[in-house]
Amino acid sequence: MTISVGSQLPAAQLLQMGANGPEAVDLSAKLKGRNVVIFGLPGAYTGTCTTSHVPSFLRVMDKLKAKGVDEVICLSVNDPFVMKAWGDSTGGAAAGISFLADGDAGFTKAIGMAFSVPAIGFHDRSKRYALQAVDGVVKVLHAEENAGQCDISGGEAMLAAI
Repeated sequence: MTISVGSQLPAAQLLQMGANGPEAVDLSAKLKGRNVVIFGLPGAYTGTCTTSHVPSFLRVMDKLKAKGVDEVICLSVNDPFVMKAWGDSTGGAAAGISFLADGDAGFTKAIGMAFSVPAIGFHDRSKRYALQAVDGVVKVLHAEENAGQCDISGGEAMLAAI
């Protein structure tokens, strides 16, 4: 299934770092009755993800909150240890972005956003996208054609679309 505007996001178990180590996050429960922006990207610590995608959401966090967004989630096919360290190193976690790991790419595959480039070690990684979901239903979807670009999936584009 490839998601589109109007799609209900599928149930998923993601991971985050908690006080005692990795914790499961029930995505359906997290989305229920809430206005959430999720941006997916190929990998923590990679070029465009670190220098463009996360910073674009840092720049607009306050404005997204002012438009009623309850939470901004950065999602990648990485482990929760890496996502925590990356969230800390980018300043994203301190700014209120939730960094969630889709360790087995289950959610990424379920929404039709997986891709692989074995030559560079990317297996079942996430395409670059941003979406707004209200009560788990996709209201805005911006998917990049080129994973190396952050034009339509950046924070400013999402802010303009909401």
